[in-house]
Amino acid sequence: MVISRDHVLQALSTVPVDAGGTNLVASGRLSDVVVDDVGRVMFSITISPAEAPQMEHVRQAAETVIQGLPGVKGVFASLTADKPAGSGGPAPSPAAAQRPRSAAQPKNQRIPGVQHVIAVASGKGGVGKSTTACNLALGLKAVGVRVGLLDADIYGPSMPKLLGIQGKPRLLDNRILEPMEAYGIKVMSIGFLVEEEAAMIWRGPMVMSAITQMLREVAWGDLDVLVVDMPPGTGDAQLTMAQATPLAGAVIVSTPQDLALIDARRGVSMFKRVEVPILGIVENMATFVCPHCGQSSHIFGHGGARTEAERLGVPFLGEVPLNMSIRELSDAGRPVVAVDPEGPHARIYKDMAQQVWTTLSGGSAARPAPRIVIE
Repeated sequence: MVISRDHVLQALSTVPVDAGGTNLVASGRLSDVVVDDVGRVMFSITISPAEAPQMEHVRQAAETVIQGLPGVKGVFASLTADKPAGSGGPAPSPAAAQRPRSAAQPKNQRIPGVQHVIAVASGKGGVGKSTTACNLALGLKAVGVRVGLLDADIYGPSMPKLLGIQGKPRLLDNRILEPMEAYGIKVMSIGFLVEEEAAMIWRGPMVMSAITQMLREVAWGDLDVLVVDMPPGTGDAQLTMAQATPLAGAVIVSTPQDLALIDARRGVSMFKRVEVPILGIVENMATFVCPHCGQSSHIFGHGGARTEAERLGVPFLGEVPLNMSIRELSDAGRPVVAVDPEGPHARIYKDMAQQVWTTLSGGSAARPAPRIVIE
């Protein structure tokens, strides 16, 4: 059976939202319902911030009833306090309109067992954010921290490739996913759940629902740090992260060139507006050293991110060179921190990780780092 939007609406009309028996469809709270070509269903439910605890039961009931329909391959349902355009009600005051959307939405509860959630972000794509997030997570593991890695880059998931992971996560009781593992860290990515070449033509609410589910419906266990590889930019995904769980901080990745730094500034500004601390800026692709003659070249410039960090008054975590071995190992699913832990490039990432952990832990030392043995 091929699932259709009408089937979904009919099922959701059986879900009550209040004591009077008003159903979800008739309540006017339901967003556009989207059904993709493989049978995944996406929708959101509009609420006021104060309603979040009781409406979570409605969200779960709606998700359960849709999951039971023949032909449904997955359900992404979320609560949102954003009022849809044209839904009626008084217009916001000019002052309210200038506030970031998260100001009207309370932080949700922490993820059980996870002490700190940090975002690795960039203002634009192509600056090596995912490679940095992967090696930063492995660097945290190397200094003795229990780490998970969430690939929240819905449109371009990279972690299955970067970590050499194949297969799909196992579904546990209560429809909770068991994360995949690689090099001693727990990993979840939308790339495990869709075909590698599938185009993720998803609207904002669908992306927000997917990120929320990968945060909260995964058996992360006890973690000191959950590293989240964010999509590039400053849109719905970033606001969803800031609203879905208290972020301990953000790491901004940029190349040294002015064009990338303009977008990095936007990233810093966005996280500051939603009251997320900036853990530091990373200058990626800082210097290229010719493997033949040893000559250093600054292909994208040099020192721009350090200067920007000083100007913005945020920490500068360090420079990562433009190096072929980092790229080759990443393409092979063998991150440099894992396979060459004592090499110069791994040391750069581990130094960054130590700075991040020192900030998160208030200066306390991590547990003794395990020895990584590569056979």
